[in-house]
Amino acid sequence: MIKYLMYQKNPASHYVYIDMFIDEVNQDTLQLQLPAWRPGRYELGNFAKNIKRVDVFNDKNEVLNYTKLNKDLWQIDAKGQTAIKVTYSYYAAELNAGACFADTNQIYINPIHCCLYVVGRKNEAHQIELTIPENYKIVCSLPQTKNTLVANNFDELVDSPFVASAKIQSDFYEVNGIKFYLQFIGECKPDFKKMKNDFSAFTKKQIEFWKEFTTNEYHFIFQVLPFKFYHGVEHVKNTVIAIGPGYAINSGSTYEDVLGVSCHELFHSWNIKTIRPAEMLPYDYTKENYAKTGYVYEGFTTYYGDKLLLNSKVFSIEQYFETLQERLTKHFHNYGRYNLSVADSSWETWLDGYVPGAPYRKTNIYDEGSLIAFMLDVKILQATQNKKSLRDVCVLLFERFGKKGIGYTEHSIIELVNEVSGVDFSEFFKNYVYSPQDFETELNSCFAVLGIDFIKQASAAVCENKYGFKVIDNGANSKVSLVAPYSPAWKSGLFAGDEILAVNGIILKNNFNNWLNYFDDKDEIILTVNSAEQIKVISLQKDKKGNTYFFNPILKVKNTESSQKVNFEAWLAY
Repeated sequence: MIKYLMYQKNPASHYVYIDMFIDEVNQDTLQLQLPAWRPGRYELGNFAKNIKRVDVFNDKNEVLNYTKLNKDLWQIDAKGQTAIKVTYSYYAAELNAGACFADTNQIYINPIHCCLYVVGRKNEAHQIELTIPENYKIVCSLPQTKNTLVANNFDELVDSPFVASAKIQSDFYEVNGIKFYLQFIGECKPDFKKMKNDFSAFTKKQIEFWKEFTTNEYHFIFQVLPFKFYHGVEHVKNTVIAIGPGYAINSGSTYEDVLGVSCHELFHSWNIKTIRPAEMLPYDYTKENYAKTGYVYEGFTTYYGDKLLLNSKVFSIEQYFETLQERLTKHFHNYGRYNLSVADSSWETWLDGYVPGAPYRKTNIYDEGSLIAFMLDVKILQATQNKKSLRDVCVLLFERFGKKGIGYTEHSIIELVNEVSGVDFSEFFKNYVYSPQDFETELNSCFAVLGIDFIKQASAAVCENKYGFKVIDNGANSKVSLVAPYSPAWKSGLFAGDEILAVNGIILKNNFNNWLNYFDDKDEIILTVNSAEQIKVISLQKDKKGNTYFFNPILKVKNTESSQKVNFEAWLAY
């Protein structure tokens, strides 16, 4: 068994100290590897940058020599040794759903960030013992004896984040005899009665969807922050969700965020944690695990994370449409859809998937993938006279791949869709998954099948609908965040990052669009801009063709034909 002892010396420093104990050493050299990324975020994290001072000792407390072979691989001279202790400290100062954070109130650890593993011994049991104050409680999905957690292997260890704190609020609900825990860390007053009612509803619907659950218990671990925040990370038996602000978690949009991210992450217990692409089975923690099926493991999950809230009646149709409209907006406002396919964007999350990156370069596997899932769902219903849907594809993925521990391939997805629908979907995948493409025509067709009106409402912001650029507040001024290609703004030389200081000579005071609207009767608008710390004067010319460059998608149920009502009800089922 590989053992770790974790403790703090000065909690305010954010450092967690780790003693790693390795027994049964029977080789001349021992290699210790720290993961370079974490499942759920498909980019390199380079966690070794947070490790301070590594020392190695034998069972006589004598210092042993080691060499660092690369950024996160250490090799120890272990000749003649039977047991080794490795000591190091990890800087835990990032509080989100997938990192590590330690201070005077809590120790929050995602072991994948800070637990070295012995190369060749990942399949052994791994144990973490915590030295913590007596009033601390530990929240984790691993078996627990006092302050000790035990995992069957390294994979289970790093799939099991934990929090130790004196300030944890907990409750649970049961579905099909399975306990689902709700555990909150941070300043908040969770309405457990309300939450348990809503969580029970979507949990029951998800288990009905898949026909069985993946495990015998599940933990929702909430890191509640004092400001607006939204982030979740999936694991087989648990999820960590960072959400805020704490004062708003029981109502309004923040509560909808709590429900949305929780339903999404629970769906992941099947899709990506149990059902995995061949490229990630097993995980290789040392390097990129490239895969082109992000539209499945993130896109399908995004689609059903929203839709199962509707199916379970936790969300009204209006609330669901709000989430779908957000996905549509992100699609139509992202000009990267013309340059990089969803499949290729999945591959390239490893390069720049979680930052804006170069304008117009890529699409988003979450939002684009969810729209692909919606279109597949409707088209399978249509092809089978409402007898089957995308759900049947997901269930087959679970039965044939997930439950058997077999990784699916790109072709597996196409073959299953063809099998379920009885129709060849190769052309659909070619057009919408593997080619840069606008989805508007196909989306309109699917909305028509369900009797949903898709309305393109011009943006209320003059800069967006007439001149083709978006801004964000930047103090008294406005900063350009996006420019539509070939729009008046694009032709004028205005680009992302430019800070607008004045309109027609009038200095801005948080009123950019007001002045732009005021001067709407003029054919030319003069902007004074700070561009890379240089003042530029830009002339905006109106588009004589009257093009609208950014619009807000609006969805409404119409159902004027009986067939549309039937289709809509079939779609609502799952």
